[in-house]
Amino acid sequence: MPKLYEYFGVIIYFWSNEHEPVHVHGGCQNRENKAELIIENGSVKEIRITNVKGRNPLHAAELRHFEKLVYQKADEIVQKWIDYFVLHKKVHFERISEKLS
Repeated sequence: MPKLYEYFGVIIYFWSNEHEPVHVHGGCQNRENKAELIIENGSVKEIRITNVKGRNPLHAAELRHFEKLVYQKADEIVQKWIDYFVLHKKVHFERISEKLS
């Protein structure tokens, strides 16, 4: 399970056996949501935040942090997906301690 980011206690990660569409999970203390990045013509056109079946969703503040990070880092997330799943490279983990604008 490669971890990508930590932002105010929410860990953003891929499962190692992921499938398309490009997506990340955000988890905090056994709560989890998912963000699907819809790509058209090489750009992120839409982000869909959903619950994960069988898991409790993130609390409201955690969900806001998750959404903020995914929207701000969408292009990086896509690149990390390509690096990890297509090119089989390690991805760099980043702990973000300052608020994103």
